[in-house]
Amino acid sequence: MRVLFFVALLVAGTAGAATVGPKAHGPEVLRAQVLLDRAHFSTGEMDAAYGSNMRQAILGFQKLHQLPLTGVVDAATWIELERDQAPVLDTYTITAQDIAGPYTPIPAGMMAKSKLPALGYASLAEALGERFHCSPDLLRRLNPGKSLSRAGTRITVPNVAAAKPLPKASSILVDAKDGTLTLLDAGGMPFAQFPASTGSKHDPLPEGRWQVRGVATDPEYRYNPKLFWDAKAGDAKARLAAGPNNPVGVAWIELSKEHYGIHGTPEPGKIGKTQSHGCIRLTNWDVMTVVRSIARGAVVLLQE
Repeated sequence: MRVLFFVALLVAGTAGAATVGPKAHGPEVLRAQVLLDRAHFSTGEMDAAYGSNMRQAILGFQKLHQLPLTGVVDAATWIELERDQAPVLDTYTITAQDIAGPYTPIPAGMMAKSKLPALGYASLAEALGERFHCSPDLLRRLNPGKSLSRAGTRITVPNVAAAKPLPKASSILVDAKDGTLTLLDAGGMPFAQFPASTGSKHDPLPEGRWQVRGVATDPEYRYNPKLFWDAKAGDAKARLAAGPNNPVGVAWIELSKEHYGIHGTPEPGKIGKTQSHGCIRLTNWDVMTVVRSIARGAVVLLQE
């Protein structure tokens, strides 16, 4: 009953909805996450819980719309978000191709990964989570009692397909303090924002002005343990196959700073929560949005 009520609230809308802020969870939070995602102010992996990535997404959206910077979805923010009137939820029918995969468990170590012919999804739940920008756990909560192992099963999913395409970006701003990557137009105005992992004390973000040198989708990964302070003893140089569970995910945006780039990740739930080895990590779906919006030569501003 609790899950059915959760879905019913999302379908019904949020007229007179309460403010969504710290410690909030449930249908109103998920509704806000979907609307922010479609407005291209991503909260990362949607989970129906307010967190730090959602706060930054709200602040970015509020700046764009010249609203008070509260970091919560208040009445004024709901009004702007709900100008998008497309349904928050959609249905998806699992296909025979979905069931077939293939799916392969992914080992933890680089050397073990290098032995696999592909680094695809480990499960259909993982694949569907990435397709609909949400955690596998959220999919299960939206679909109680439904099996993902049978073709023809109809499941409830976040309606992320209703997002409109982005214009081309002239520049990219990466802010390590906020943990965000922002796309800017020719006038320097932001129009999209994504949560990002941006470095660590061992590998700080290289501040300065750089450029996009090139873009590769479905890249192979060339592992060199000499470039990693935490490489395991016995690790050697290796080639890791392409795939969403590749260390750089489904895309690599090469920067003019050697060895640095913007890329995807095999662990979307950790974006904005854990540190990186100096590069800028986004979820796989967010990095593909950035890829479609930028071109070779775009300016990339990195700041702590």
